[in-house]
Amino acid sequence: RGGDGEDNPQDGGETNQNKKSGVHITDVQKFTPIFWLLTLSCLMVYGCILPFNNVSSGILLERNFFTPSPTDCGLEDPDECSAGYLHQEKNNAFDAHGDICSIAPTQAPVLPSSVNHSVADADAKRSDDWEHDEYVYSSLTSKHVDCGDPFWVDGCTSDYCSKQNAATEHAGKIMSIPFLVAALLSPLLGHLVDRIGRRAQIIVLSSSLLVIVHLTMALSTLSPIAPLIGQGIAYSLFSAVIWPSVSLTVPKQNTGTAFGVVTSMQNMGMSLFPLAIAAIFNSSGRRYIPNVEVFIAACAASGVVVGLVMNCLDSRYGNKLNAVTAKQLEVMEHFIKAGNNEEVSDLEDEDDMYYSPIHPSEEGEFS
Repeated sequence: RGGDGEDNPQDGGETNQNKKSGVHITDVQKFTPIFWLLTLSCLMVYGCILPFNNVSSGILLERNFFTPSPTDCGLEDPDECSAGYLHQEKNNAFDAHGDICSIAPTQAPVLPSSVNHSVADADAKRSDDWEHDEYVYSSLTSKHVDCGDPFWVDGCTSDYCSKQNAATEHAGKIMSIPFLVAALLSPLLGHLVDRIGRRAQIIVLSSSLLVIVHLTMALSTLSPIAPLIGQGIAYSLFSAVIWPSVSLTVPKQNTGTAFGVVTSMQNMGMSLFPLAIAAIFNSSGRRYIPNVEVFIAACAASGVVVGLVMNCLDSRYGNKLNAVTAKQLEVMEHFIKAGNNEEVSDLEDEDDMYYSPIHPSEEGEFS
């Protein structure tokens, strides 16, 4: 009350305002379906892009830059090291016809068929650096060769490890392509989205491009440069639309909560997808091609489906995501002219506009 005993309307107004502007973590229960579709899209698409970067070097080595040596080739002395201080004489590889084996620049050198060495076979100064006291393999494969171990890199298969290291360095340079593309295109594509809108449509486009990229990587032996450029374009497109779209799908006072939820789901995907990729890799005989790439393409295809559903909802409720910012007031006017004043009565200005004309706090769900 005021000093004269009358009610103070200002105090009451402040109380009502505080109640109206209250923000609670439980508000996520009221977020609209379009928000959860964006969240699912973020999980699936970033799950294609970021975990791929973790294994991309292995994929490129297996697919393009360090492919297996010819199957009909074998060392002249198959039970001795191919190159290194443990076998200083040349151990050439021959094909089934007795000719010197022709090994392409992108193929691995031929490995010994078997190895049987211990620290006693080398002077103590060298063998002290070995990771094991003995190396006994009756049927040696590339899985046994660890080029971080001095035994292999210097003593027994120096030719193999030297070529693998060079191929790994080359693969790392090629893998910079998506990031370089994203660095150059992201500002331009962000500006383009501001001008043309079409956010939900671009989500479908970027997901579709990822499907093409990873099916190409899985099913062909083409140069990886074009697919990786496509990966960079898809990444730039998706990043340019996903985060601005989040703020269009929730009330203004819940924007921070919405970004937190999307980021949480994104990181959950980035923790689970590598586990799935590792399981597929191991169940496929420790090979990436084609199963890991097919899995990534399937995740991108899921992103396409989610994007299509998102576009249907966006079309139903005023094309908020696909509209340009300058036309958002026209969306409001459309619903007002259609007699939906009650549904938009709480959206007082352009900054407070969010995806659905129906307030989840009032309606509870889409009708």
